[in-house]
Amino acid sequence: MKKLIKDQSFGGERPLFESHNVRLENVTITEGESGIKECSDIEADHCLFIGKYPFWHVHRSLITNCVFEPGSRSAIWYSTDMVMRDTVINAPKLFREMKNLTLENVIINDADETFWNIDGLTLRNVELHDGTYPFMGSRNIRIDGLKSDSKYVFQYVKNVEIHNAHIETKDAFWEVENVTVYDSELHGEFLGWHSHNLRLVNCHITGQQPLCYAHNLVLENCTFGDDADLMFEYSTVQADIRGRVVSIKNPASGRVVADEVGEIIIDENIKAPADCEIIIREQK
Repeated sequence: MKKLIKDQSFGGERPLFESHNVRLENVTITEGESGIKECSDIEADHCLFIGKYPFWHVHRSLITNCVFEPGSRSAIWYSTDMVMRDTVINAPKLFREMKNLTLENVIINDADETFWNIDGLTLRNVELHDGTYPFMGSRNIRIDGLKSDSKYVFQYVKNVEIHNAHIETKDAFWEVENVTVYDSELHGEFLGWHSHNLRLVNCHITGQQPLCYAHNLVLENCTFGDDADLMFEYSTVQADIRGRVVSIKNPASGRVVADEVGEIIIDENIKAPADCEIIIREQK
């Protein structure tokens, strides 16, 4: 049985250092640093985190119905096997250098530099707002239900599967590897540049110059907005597109099928092997 700590406040330096097998209920971590550090088997329910760096080097934890205020920046680093549910985060730079992290029904209102270098990340019904570069360098990610208006999401990530996302950003999925996105809306400039093995299934895409310099790009049953111009430059691509695309420019190789293409630009700057087929689908 876990030791119960309830209806208390802790401040200062490392007040709960080296705590193990503990449940916190209605606890406040006030001004100070490293409130819960070098701990294991921790549960926190209906707790408020105000001070800096509350969860560092924590192993096996469950966080539910909690609030992280702006002062708790860089709150959770170097920890493993954490589950967080029904929580609101108002602080930047959470979740770094971690392994096996699950979030469900979590709202992050300052997602600046969040989820960096995570190995094994699962998100269900998560919202990200504001900030830059969430998910940088993370790997082995599974997501179902994501709303994000943060900038530069999913850069340099590997081994990712995403379902039911609504992402408004720019430079998303830059230089990624082995990423599949299903049933999602992706809005922003320069999507998927320098990607390797990016696959988009049943997605709607808007924003200028998407999917250039991509290697082994696959699109299945995707649609594009009227601002998605100059796509596929120097990419190797297999694409099944529904509806109209504005323009395609100098794809390197592969096959693109669409209902309508406004402009096809093939000029002297195309890169070898320069053998991409572009096919207008016959209308029935």
